[in-house]
Amino acid sequence: MPNPGHHSRLQLLQYSLLAFPLMFVGLPIYVYAPELYATQYKISLTAIGLSLLLLRIFDAFQDLLIGPLSDRYQSKRPLIIIIGAALLALGFWMIFNPVPNYAFESFVSGVLLSTSGFSILSINLQAIGALWPKTSTARTQITSWREALGLIGLLTAALAPTLLGGNTDPVLAYERLALLYLPALFICVVIFLIWLNMAKIPAAPTSKKPQSLKRIFDKTTSHFFGIYTLNTFASSIPAVLVLFFIGERLQAPQYTGLFLLVYFLSGACGMPFWQWAAHKFGKNQAWMGGMIAACVSFIWAFSLGENDVLAYGIICITSGLALGADLALPPSILADQIAKRGHQDIASSYFSCSAFLSKTALALATGIALPLLNVVGYQPGVSSNVNSGLYLSIGYALIPSALKALTAIWLYRFIRRQNHAASPPATKETP
Repeated sequence: MPNPGHHSRLQLLQYSLLAFPLMFVGLPIYVYAPELYATQYKISLTAIGLSLLLLRIFDAFQDLLIGPLSDRYQSKRPLIIIIGAALLALGFWMIFNPVPNYAFESFVSGVLLSTSGFSILSINLQAIGALWPKTSTARTQITSWREALGLIGLLTAALAPTLLGGNTDPVLAYERLALLYLPALFICVVIFLIWLNMAKIPAAPTSKKPQSLKRIFDKTTSHFFGIYTLNTFASSIPAVLVLFFIGERLQAPQYTGLFLLVYFLSGACGMPFWQWAAHKFGKNQAWMGGMIAACVSFIWAFSLGENDVLAYGIICITSGLALGADLALPPSILADQIAKRGHQDIASSYFSCSAFLSKTALALATGIALPLLNVVGYQPGVSSNVNSGLYLSIGYALIPSALKALTAIWLYRFIRRQNHAASPPATKETP
């Protein structure tokens, strides 16, 4: 039986391996599939865009239901994991193997099923990761391993279409991708369930208290979720604009895959450092350091122009290293709050709230960044507008860096208030 205070690398791998297929699906569903359906199945971009918008909204709000239900039936977590995996597998297969003459219906149904399965799996995976360890250091170790395996899954998804022949026959390539993904997901789920049975994580006693948001959003966690949301929003803006920046500002679209590979690989490599920093200085302090590092390294992208490929590559490395703090530390901090408050009975609800806020931040970044650039005069592909590149650089680099700086200040003030509250009151000395 695993020691709750110490986790071997094998145990961490068995737990974290499920993050690989979970992070893998994001690029195929939201990046590759829309282009595939527009070019190969002749579905209008308007129909694809509107359906994805509605599905994203539904996906965000269903998280608030998945969390409480997972808490209520936490003794059935293996069954919940199997249901989530089945939905994810079926949906992913439908997206890249559409029913003849019903391509659009297959796309919408597949995205709905796969995102529902993804939410069920990811929320429960994080909740189990919070309930498994007994120490704060172990929680950071677990989240670091999980997010590192997730980044490897993301990198694999970025490379897979090209390796499977996506440049010559996209339809066949994505059919192969779905065919290979299903057994990979099955293997990872089986390994996880075997580990879960061996770990024997006790189900938290069901509380008689109502599972209301008031139990989650107290003064401390409200500040945490506010910081987390603003930080995610700041990080989401460059994610929305990165393809435009590389293609039009740098004039180097042929290096897009390489830039993304370097960025996410650096994030995975940086995980051990942030694990050490959290242990050495504290998790909030390390997270704040990651925000500052992201600002310092990324703001220089504003000054880049055509063919500044090497400089942008360096920025991808340095900002990618900072990414590890955003991925590994917030879930660990949230797990500490769950343990501190004795809220193990609603652990899934905590992570469903963070998932909802993360998806909302991404939706806001998408809904604000592009329309705002359009309002100030940015037009993709119109080189005659001398201000287009400047507006794009401001939106891509300056605004996110400023928001990150504000988030770091907010976190710094939050740390100071926590330290002040934890300090014993001064007492007068008696003569």
